[in-house]
Amino acid sequence: MEKIHRRALVWFRRDLRADDHAALYHALRQSAEVLCVFVLDREILDALPRADRRVEFILDALTALNEELAALRPGAGLIVRHAVARAELPRLAAELGVDAVFCNHDDEPQALARDAAVKQALQAQGVAFFSHKDHVIFERSEILTGLGRPYGVFTPYKNAWLRAVDAFQLRSYAVARHAAALAALPPHAGRVPGLGEIGFEPAGLPELLRGGSRGAARLFDEFLARMDQYDRTRDFPAVKGPSYLSTHLRFGTISIRRLARAAHARMQGGDHGAEVWLSELIWRDFYHQVMHHHPHVVERAFRPEYELIEWEDGAAAEALFKAWCEGRTGYPIVDAAMLQLNQTGYMHNRLRMVVASFLIKDLGVDWRWGERYFAQQLLDFDLAANNGGWQWAASSGCDAQPYFRIFNPVSQSEKFDAEGRFIKRYLPQLAKLPPKLIHAPWLAKPLELQACGLQLGRDYPAPLVIHEQARTRTLLRYAVVKSRALA
Repeated sequence: MEKIHRRALVWFRRDLRADDHAALYHALRQSAEVLCVFVLDREILDALPRADRRVEFILDALTALNEELAALRPGAGLIVRHAVARAELPRLAAELGVDAVFCNHDDEPQALARDAAVKQALQAQGVAFFSHKDHVIFERSEILTGLGRPYGVFTPYKNAWLRAVDAFQLRSYAVARHAAALAALPPHAGRVPGLGEIGFEPAGLPELLRGGSRGAARLFDEFLARMDQYDRTRDFPAVKGPSYLSTHLRFGTISIRRLARAAHARMQGGDHGAEVWLSELIWRDFYHQVMHHHPHVVERAFRPEYELIEWEDGAAAEALFKAWCEGRTGYPIVDAAMLQLNQTGYMHNRLRMVVASFLIKDLGVDWRWGERYFAQQLLDFDLAANNGGWQWAASSGCDAQPYFRIFNPVSQSEKFDAEGRFIKRYLPQLAKLPPKLIHAPWLAKPLELQACGLQLGRDYPAPLVIHEQARTRTLLRYAVVKSRALA
């Protein structure tokens, strides 16, 4: 292919790998020389707490990416800057004398505004700006109804997705074939800074998530050996059921095409576990297209009538929310899940639904409070998926659970952590309780608590609410939605 550009710059963002990378592939094919950059964007980082596991993950992944680029062509690597990206990209483009900048799409509203500003500044300098699909299989308006409208219900979307997917959509970008265009780094440009150099301190990144793209590949290889069991193991937090790849997907240290290709091939061979896991990947595409077509969901309910709900407010709501955040609700499965989140930056998917339902429909707290807390704590925080999940739990989103479907935290605990193994891991003070009591300690007789050396209110809190009473209040709270629907 004839080289269109003399020198190009590839701007890495949420795509921290060199393998199967759309923007890198297109830049290498079209350019005589290609340099690569990642900007530790101060517009994002300055607002974060000084100990944030995601920053540790990014620096670790950048180290791996730098090594990947050098392996593709000796002398190549990653320019790393700590600056405001919307100002640094045009400045760096001028400094390096590039005539084109390549990147992959990021459809979050803040990122779209940033990219528009960068594109405008680059064009004023005579530098072209190209952005490519890389983070999902189908994006934006690629999957529409027969009437040309975006889908609002998942199952028809999934069916359309499965009809549309083919080998072309799942094919890898052959980056290595064109790696000769990678240019040598400017002197000292390839060093990834330490946490302290950018004003952060260690937060404790789980060993499972270290290694960047190499770590992602190891995790995926391990999951492939048990993917066929996913449908049977995914709902049990004490069992090794999930893929644990969500953080790698969020930061692009593994290609979505690689994952979907493997799952789709196995599904075609009759593997039900692979089929169920592929559905989870399709949900991810679904929520991204929802955010693209309905950007108001970032701040408001997808269904306008749900804005009429009156949530708990004032000091009482703040106290309930604080207890939920800190794992002090008195419901062991909820508290253990919140402690898992606070201690590791991860929460099992089934438990995300349980704790969200509890905050919204047992405590009566606005779903946006929980959404923001997850955004602060989750290593795998993805705006579209997080928003979609919370609006699903609140019954206000696309294809959400009906408002009268309210998870019972005790029955959820009994069903998915029957022996209390997960609960005991995060609430060791409850370890001596027998399985029949560990899910609802307040139902234990005084002598049973005494035999376990447990005193409610001292060693573990009494429940903030009684679920059956909270359910009645929630149905009354949501009655305004039902009334609006009937009007």
